[in-house]
Amino acid sequence: MSYWLVKSEPEAYSMSDLIREGKTDWTGVRNYQARNHLRAMKKGDLVFLYHSVTEKSVVGIAQISKEAFADKTAEEGDWSCVEIKPVRSFKVPVTLEMIKSHPLLKEIPLIRQSRLSVMPLLASEAKLLFGLAQEKPIESAVSRSIF
Repeated sequence: MSYWLVKSEPEAYSMSDLIREGKTDWTGVRNYQARNHLRAMKKGDLVFLYHSVTEKSVVGIAQISKEAFADKTAEEGDWSCVEIKPVRSFKVPVTLEMIKSHPLLKEIPLIRQSRLSVMPLLASEAKLLFGLAQEKPIESAVSRSIF
């Protein structure tokens, strides 16, 4: 299983929207590196949802429910999207300040490539994010497909 972080402005699309809708196509990515990350995602991978701009926090976790397919919002070019389903919101959002102040998270793509909207995370980084959110990691639960 792989771990990812995706960014969204909560005014445009939030974790609450994802929970209410039950699933969504993660469309609108128009950066080649981010597109390639979408194409690398596999069904069952976990996705941390980061609210950018106003909240600047990791607010919840989702799961890839459908691997990369053509982004229907693209008017031209070779763009992809994935389908994600919510797993749960975090009771304690992980703020950008918390991430920047943690010595083992200072090198994650969110910090190094702050404009990138889709990025991979190492398993160790994902575990730290779960810890900062005061959440139990769910990798074993996901591998048993209970979500």
